[in-house]
Amino acid sequence: MATATAPQTTPTTLTTARTVPARVIRRRATTERLAHATAAVATAIGPQLNDGPWSHLGAYGALSATCWWLYRKATHSDEFGLLRSCQRALPLLGYASLYTGAVVQSGSAWWELAGPAAWGALMALWAPVTRAAHLVPEALPPAPAPQPTVPAPAGPPVRVYEPGYPGLLARMWDTAALAPSTRLTAAEQFSPDRPDFRAVIVAQQGKVVPKLDEARLAGTFDFPAGTVTLTPITGSGPGRMLLTARPTLNPEQEPWTFERLWAEKVAADGGAAPGMHLVDHRREPNRIVVRVEAAEGRLVELTQRPIARAMGIKDHDLVVVETDGLGDGVVSFYEEHPLIDIRCATVEDLTMDEDGRIQLGLRHDGRPARLPLYDPALGAVTDLFVGAPGAGKSVTLNTIIAAERISGVVSIVADAQDGMSLPEANGRVYHFGAGIAAVGATLAAAYAVAKYRQKVSSENGWGAFEIGKPWPLVNLTLDELNLILSADADVPKDFKTWVVGNISAFQSTGRKMGKGIRFAAQSIHLEDLGDKDKIRANAKNGTVSLGRTNSSTTQHMAADGVLPPGMRIEPIPRYFRAADAIDAAFKGEEANRGPVTAGVAWLIQGGQLYKARTFKAVKEGKTFPGLIELYESAPIPVLTPEEDQIFQAEYTKALAKAERLLRGEADSDGEGGGTVYTPPPATTPAPFSPAAEDGDPLDPLDAVFAEQSEPEPATMRDHLLDILTAAGQPMQARDIRTAIAARGLPTSTVANELTKLKDNSLAANVRHGWWQILPQPAKN
Repeated sequence: MATATAPQTTPTTLTTARTVPARVIRRRATTERLAHATAAVATAIGPQLNDGPWSHLGAYGALSATCWWLYRKATHSDEFGLLRSCQRALPLLGYASLYTGAVVQSGSAWWELAGPAAWGALMALWAPVTRAAHLVPEALPPAPAPQPTVPAPAGPPVRVYEPGYPGLLARMWDTAALAPSTRLTAAEQFSPDRPDFRAVIVAQQGKVVPKLDEARLAGTFDFPAGTVTLTPITGSGPGRMLLTARPTLNPEQEPWTFERLWAEKVAADGGAAPGMHLVDHRREPNRIVVRVEAAEGRLVELTQRPIARAMGIKDHDLVVVETDGLGDGVVSFYEEHPLIDIRCATVEDLTMDEDGRIQLGLRHDGRPARLPLYDPALGAVTDLFVGAPGAGKSVTLNTIIAAERISGVVSIVADAQDGMSLPEANGRVYHFGAGIAAVGATLAAAYAVAKYRQKVSSENGWGAFEIGKPWPLVNLTLDELNLILSADADVPKDFKTWVVGNISAFQSTGRKMGKGIRFAAQSIHLEDLGDKDKIRANAKNGTVSLGRTNSSTTQHMAADGVLPPGMRIEPIPRYFRAADAIDAAFKGEEANRGPVTAGVAWLIQGGQLYKARTFKAVKEGKTFPGLIELYESAPIPVLTPEEDQIFQAEYTKALAKAERLLRGEADSDGEGGGTVYTPPPATTPAPFSPAAEDGDPLDPLDAVFAEQSEPEPATMRDHLLDILTAAGQPMQARDIRTAIAARGLPTSTVANELTKLKDNSLAANVRHGWWQILPQPAKN
């Protein structure tokens, strides 16, 4: 009689213990002790190295990440989870404290070596990370009572079959012994009241399933000849074959399931997407969403139209494909177009969040379609918007510019179509330029402000931009650029060259200075924007929006180099429900067309592609009152007074230059229009004086950038030579950085500049970490 054994229990503790083999605990403890030894050595020698900033950055980064992790635990875990997290973080906090103390300490002290060694030894002895895991070694089972030895029966091991029909089929296969080295597995009945089934024949490791006669296969299950077949399995080797038995059902009579439909129509050889296997799927109202994985060794490749054709869907726009460009993808099948009905935007939607994003509209699956106005990690962004007339480009741009005003972003806008493309923005942003000449002048003035910010940042040692400290975020929107930059644009070559040069220069300066740029056109090639590689790189940090275009070539030109390989963009039709046209043509009737697809676009952000639609805007009296209301819900953000003077002065100059170039005249300065405007060098902004002593008005730009024959500011090289000369003896790199910091300068480039001094024979590295000035030969 069988006896019941009570399950073994472990004592209740504050946390849930995990039972593992004892060797796992020993292995983890050994690994942790090796880590402590490495960390102790790094903590001891890191502050002494000459390339200190890099090691400091790693140490401070690890400390910051640990503190953030503990903060997250404090806000999301119970008190016992927090205690366990603190125990795990204790070693790193100790090493970081010793490292920070050694960096602050001037010179070398005995504890800088003894402290890390003692702490590392203590942590290695304690192994707190391993202990915090609460691992309990498995208890050894009791020794079994001695049993009389019974000789094992001769012959092969007895196979245990599953119950029911699958077990009966497996037993029949083994009994027939058609292929003794194979087994019948995964048997599945097509219908509970039918004997028809499919199963997988699996050979032993290293062997293949042999070719078997169809008559013998049918005889194995006592089915009529020709009703049992053995076929290869897509994506599998010859060691696995698919056995299908249909004694009563024809393939046409076999019940169709979604899995079977995908396997035979899409993933099978010759299907719409061979080797793209269905992993999972679920049904939602109006939608079936499918998770797809490519076969081993293949990249995911899902094309919208062939899949729609294979699944019997007449309107290919009801199929939406998203992939990661590697091995995974998602396909959505809709019964009705999900983006037909969409609401209007609200102030909350258009308020920039802490990540610099707004909600521009909705994705096809109902998720928010977000667009970054600014990237806190990378700086200002570059956007590209392309769409044919009626594609909703103007509504999208107005929505974004209104969001900038709501979010405190300075909007500088220029519309080459004489202001007709964005009339709602005119008078509701900091600056609005209407016309082709105004586009060039606006770009030049915005670039002048960027150069001013760059000059001031350099003088103050700033290496990045922070909103409001001291300048606001600025985004430049240039609409209808195809009127200037396209191959058939009716503008002089010198004017086009001037605009392209300013675009390229703005790209180099604007991002780190908090000045983004947004290109918009009906059709445009990246090469038209000057440095196409730079545009591509910057556009990957922002957004590329591809609405309905008049040709697939336009889409390709705008997405070339931005869209990852393997991803495809299907053209957006002019109307929803456009599939009825063929039925209407056959019947000789007029086709019923649905609403226009204005606002629908493919968005490329960070290498990801998805379909979305901008929030709705209703036109009344040739304008959009809803967008105007959003504009006027917040005050207009403006530039600082110094920047405003620079912008206005340069805009006046550049507008006159643009008009001369458009007339085909040479620039009054003899430039010929092909150069990029560069403002004079500037120091700290001087207050603007409205008039000179003789009563003549001063140019505001000249007042801000007046040079007054001031000497050039000292460079980092000058400061280093001055410090080494004043010392008159070798100095440790740490002390040199301290002296540089005392002068209010950044220390991040000290190591590189010292190396340059050595290469130019101006200083010598007398020993590790110590530098000395070299005497220079007298000049004749």
